[in-house]
Amino acid sequence: CSTARLAGEIAALRLDKFLYFARFAKSRSKANDLIVAGRPRVDGHPVASVHSGVAIGNVISFTLHDHVCIIRVRALPVRRGPPAEARACFDDLSPAQEIDAATD
Repeated sequence: CSTARLAGEIAALRLDKFLYFARFAKSRSKANDLIVAGRPRVDGHPVASVHSGVAIGNVISFTLHDHVCIIRVRALPVRRGPPAEARACFDDLSPAQEIDAATD
C-alpha cells in the first residue's frame, strides 16, 4: 500500500477509518453503521465500538451485503485512495461464495 504508515509511526487505526479507507464503506458513517449492525470480529474477538483499533496483521471478519468478509490487514492506509491502492492494504481470506444456479 503506497500510502501505508511507516513502521514506527502509528501502530493502529480506528476500525471505522480502516473500513472506509479500504473501500468497504462509502463513508465513515456507513462504516460506523456496518460495525454497529454487524458486530465484526478482530482476531476472533467481537467488536462493538467503532473506535476499536486495528493493526497490521489483524484479521477482521464482518458481513457485507449478506456475504462474510475475512481480511488480514497488510498496511494502514493514510487516506481513501483509488481502489487498487486500497486493495494493497489487505489480503482477502474470505471463503469463495457459492452461486445459486436456478434449476428448471
